[in-house]
Amino acid sequence: MSQPPSDTFDPERNRLSGRIARTAKVGANLSGAGLTFAAQSLFGGDKGDERIARAMAAALGKSKGPLMKVAQMVSTVPDLLPPEYAAEFAKLQAEAPAMGWPFVKRRMRAELGADWEGRFAGFGKEASHAASLGQVHAATLHDGRKVACKLQYPDMASAVESDIGQLRTLLGLFKRMDGSIDADEMVEEITDRLREELDYEREAKHMALYRDMLADKAFITCPEPVAELSTARLITMTWMEGARLDAFEGAPQATRNQIAEMLFWTWWAPMNSYAVIHGDPHLGNYQVTGGGAGINLLDFGCVRIFPPAFVAGVVDLYRAMLHDDFDAAYAAYEAWGFQNLSRELVEVLNVWARFIYGPIIDNRVRTVADGVSAGEYGRKEAFRVRQLLKEKGPVKIPREFVFMDRAAIGLGAAYLRLGAELNFHELFEQSLEGFSVEKVAARQAEALGRAGLG
Repeated sequence: MSQPPSDTFDPERNRLSGRIARTAKVGANLSGAGLTFAAQSLFGGDKGDERIARAMAAALGKSKGPLMKVAQMVSTVPDLLPPEYAAEFAKLQAEAPAMGWPFVKRRMRAELGADWEGRFAGFGKEASHAASLGQVHAATLHDGRKVACKLQYPDMASAVESDIGQLRTLLGLFKRMDGSIDADEMVEEITDRLREELDYEREAKHMALYRDMLADKAFITCPEPVAELSTARLITMTWMEGARLDAFEGAPQATRNQIAEMLFWTWWAPMNSYAVIHGDPHLGNYQVTGGGAGINLLDFGCVRIFPPAFVAGVVDLYRAMLHDDFDAAYAAYEAWGFQNLSRELVEVLNVWARFIYGPIIDNRVRTVADGVSAGEYGRKEAFRVRQLLKEKGPVKIPREFVFMDRAAIGLGAAYLRLGAELNFHELFEQSLEGFSVEKVAARQAEALGRAGLG
């Protein structure tokens, strides 16, 4: 990895003044949404919820950083938000506003030095993609390679700590109002993953890890970092060319099925063999190549490395659902990290488990959820579970559950967008061939060591 020109003083470290400034900025941006809400309360109107949702999404887009990231996350969790809010927040994944050229020049100079432009044969002034924590610019190296430069937005370390404090407040309010879920460990999990996402050196190692884990899957391609042009806040990687996943929604059924099967292996092979998941499975992180013959996997900031025993719990719960074994399900939830379980709570959790595991315990060719749209996937089941937990709960969600559940929902929604029809049970059984927690632990340790994450 390249080192920034000066490491004697880091003006973007987490600091009190930065956190205060961040709190003020977020408050100012959200005040516009608050005024919209107040006006709607006074004057009403049929489109009130949509207007408030658009105002909040716009405010979060201007704020950048973790709150915007959290808005993206919660938009994928069924029934956590009203449909109008979920729809607007989901757009932040694809329509996040970019920062301008002055920021780009400052960031590149800070990371690579005053002569940074001379290290590229060409550098695009307009962002090709913008997200919550950074934006991507296309560039060309002197050897002719096309690369993507991912630049972190300024003061993100302070933003994370400030926004996490506000997130704790918001989720604490949700807990008092709703009473079905104790989200304390959820906050800790999101906090750790957000802090990791700010470390682009770690993301480069995640990239290497995925290239290693998926090396035997020739149809999956991951970018390769360019170490000499990467730092903790800038990552330069090989440019990936491909079509958007949603461009294939009208493709022949066989093509859509093939793409869906590749998505299955992209996600489940690392999980069941290495106890690792890609925790950000929205459609923008996949590209289709060769007219449906291959998959590009993008964005390795949010990668969750689980204890191997957790994967054993996932497999045990699958087998419990497959054989309708209540006692085995109870033990599996304990392995996942659920505490203070009762028979009533396990029965409620099984409602969600039967939904999540449904496609892989059903030994037939099918869609993930017959007759359900991608936008509605999981909403009915989540609503039912929350209502039951209000009576039987609350339940404390173990931290490992957060991104596992989010990723499963995101993957299922992608299958539905494609209208894929597969025997998911057969695929899952194939992914478990030779499974043992000891083998997973050994493979994980070796792979993490090779990637520099051990």
